[in-house]
Amino acid sequence: MKPTERQTLERPGLGFGARAEGRRGAGEPQAAEVNLAFEDNRLASLVFGHYDQNLARLERRLGVVAIANGNLVTIKGPADSCERARLALENLYGRVREGHALTLGDVDGAIQEGALQGSLFPQEAEAGRIAFEQIGTRRRGPVRARNAAQDHYLRLLKRHELVFAEGPAGTGKTWLAVGYAVLLLEQGAVERLILSRPAVEAGERLGFLPGDMREKVDPYLRPIFDALGDFMDPRMLERGMQTGMIEVAPLAFMRGRTLSNACVLLDEAQNATSTQMKMFLTRLGENSRMIVTGDPTQTDLPPGQKSGLSEAISLLAGLEGVGHVVFREGDVVRHDLVRRIVGAYEAQARGGEEKARGGEEKVRR
Repeated sequence: MKPTERQTLERPGLGFGARAEGRRGAGEPQAAEVNLAFEDNRLASLVFGHYDQNLARLERRLGVVAIANGNLVTIKGPADSCERARLALENLYGRVREGHALTLGDVDGAIQEGALQGSLFPQEAEAGRIAFEQIGTRRRGPVRARNAAQDHYLRLLKRHELVFAEGPAGTGKTWLAVGYAVLLLEQGAVERLILSRPAVEAGERLGFLPGDMREKVDPYLRPIFDALGDFMDPRMLERGMQTGMIEVAPLAFMRGRTLSNACVLLDEAQNATSTQMKMFLTRLGENSRMIVTGDPTQTDLPPGQKSGLSEAISLLAGLEGVGHVVFREGDVVRHDLVRRIVGAYEAQARGGEEKARGGEEKVRR
């Protein structure tokens, strides 16, 4: 075996220093050790997380060992994984320095952002010029995309008049769409928000619901209200609802309307029929934006009823002015367990499809 090779590399950081060392034997993947020293101890503790939970997340996701000591952190593991961890920590430090609180979802986003910087834009990454897209409202402040799919989603929202977003639960489809709609309203780009969902029960009948019209539809539209509450002050939200500047209505109430100077969001669109989807899309008026979100794998329509979301995407995705983004299992940001649950169901679905194809081949033979 040839003698091991030793490399030492000094890296300037954003307010901290970094030193990387690596050892590699012949035919073995390069191992490395990266040492980061942050300027501010308080900010460093925020980056590492409570009981170093953010570092533990990095270890699990990247297969490295991260050891914190005061404002210093040592990362050991494969060279490429150490580099991704370094970029992720630099991104996280930049966020806390700007006053943003960190969650485990932000750690996942920083990992993906670091991978994008290191693989696609290495020179720009060194200069600190590449970052995921972000939006911001008065109440919430800046909200940055947590992964490449969300980054693509926000860019499409800013560029196209009609955007379709499909994918599993927990990927931020509805939440980011509501945030972008509130941003447009606060900027004066639109005069009102119209938020809608099909009033379809998820696998069970709710029966008669008491109250006036708003009280009857509240159970179906509660997720949209929750997202609005994240981005808007409660008093402004209530005033907007009273004046009609913000309207939340079932999909069935959209027929016959022309929605001009508005941002229109259709959530849970997989539960819209083909007729309803065509009706909704043709409501788009002048100076308006339309966002359609849903998960084709979770339709609550009766058996045999075709989802209008899948049909609309296949018909319209290639048209000028229409954007389309697909979220996958790895883009789930709600909770790491949710990502694993979605992955298990997708694996089962793939297994069922392969089994069905195998049965068809046997019949042909």
